[in-house]
Amino acid sequence: MASNKKLLVLPGDGIGPEVMHEAGRVVGWLGRKRAIGFDISEELVGGASIDVHGVPIRDEVIARALAADAVLFGAVGGPKWAETAFANRPEVAILRLRRELGLFANLRPAIVLDPLVDASTLKPDIVRGLDIMIVRETVGGVYFGEPRGIETLPDGSQRGVNTEVYTTFEIERVARVAFELARKRGGRLCSVEKSNVMESGLLWRQVVSALGKAEYPDVTLSHMLADNCAMQLVRNPRQFDVIVTGNLFGDLLSDLASMLTGSLGMLPSATLGTLGEDGRRPALYEPIHGSAPDIAGTGQANPLAQIASLAMLLRYSFGLDEEADLIDRACVNVLASGLRTPDIMGTGKAKVGTSTMGDAVLRELDKLGG
Repeated sequence: MASNKKLLVLPGDGIGPEVMHEAGRVVGWLGRKRAIGFDISEELVGGASIDVHGVPIRDEVIARALAADAVLFGAVGGPKWAETAFANRPEVAILRLRRELGLFANLRPAIVLDPLVDASTLKPDIVRGLDIMIVRETVGGVYFGEPRGIETLPDGSQRGVNTEVYTTFEIERVARVAFELARKRGGRLCSVEKSNVMESGLLWRQVVSALGKAEYPDVTLSHMLADNCAMQLVRNPRQFDVIVTGNLFGDLLSDLASMLTGSLGMLPSATLGTLGEDGRRPALYEPIHGSAPDIAGTGQANPLAQIASLAMLLRYSFGLDEEADLIDRACVNVLASGLRTPDIMGTGKAKVGTSTMGDAVLRELDKLGG
């Protein structure tokens, strides 16, 4: 691969820089052992950017993200910025990136690895072999709909307003991503909404149904109400292959599904934009865990989700499936050896810190592909 692939690294706040450091070591390994190089630039975002620049993300960083072939993101936020004005809070960084890059489809896998079956709070026979992909729409719905805001009423009380809104175009483009993924996986797609009480949900169901009938007759399509889906994810999660849903429900359901696996610290995500005529697709990759300020700086953070996010970056942005598989296998092998960070610690396992887990991943990569 040419070395001019542009990678923008945004570590962010809390444990973000710590876990990003370990992912960076894997990037270095790819350069040394597989001759895969990147032109890497790094910028401040979130609270770190507020402290230095007064804003959660600068226009210059947005421009760099637009010019990059992929963005690797850490995490933002923390109690230090809890009193920051809503419009300037650290999380605005990720919202602006999604909006300005047109990152409309968030892919969140929920996979139970064999060594971590016992880490889930559910019985092993319920979660063993679990492999779900949740596709969440990320630039529409109630998080971006207008009107929104807090207003003062004539009697002096206040009212908060957010609007759930979706168009045919927005639904179709994220549904196509989900249908394509289902076609390459188990051939089953479940579309989730609240069509029984929300007009936007009814439109969602109608549009996805029409698209499936017209373009994806080979994919088995089902529909489920969001509250039932939450229940079914706990009751019988292996019934699902790919789930597609809107912004709000996707936020909730993907976090629920992630805990089936035992830890938020284990799961990566990818957020994709539209494939351009030049073959480039804007994309951002991040672990789904937060900034975990309570353990920041203690060396306890689990870096595997950040490393797995790098694997997704290789797979979806650069077509490097072999290297992505190599990284995924290395992570599984490390877990199979019994090493655990505190978030996934179990009886009889060896507790290690962030850097030691990173060391172990690099050793496994050397064994597998060095």
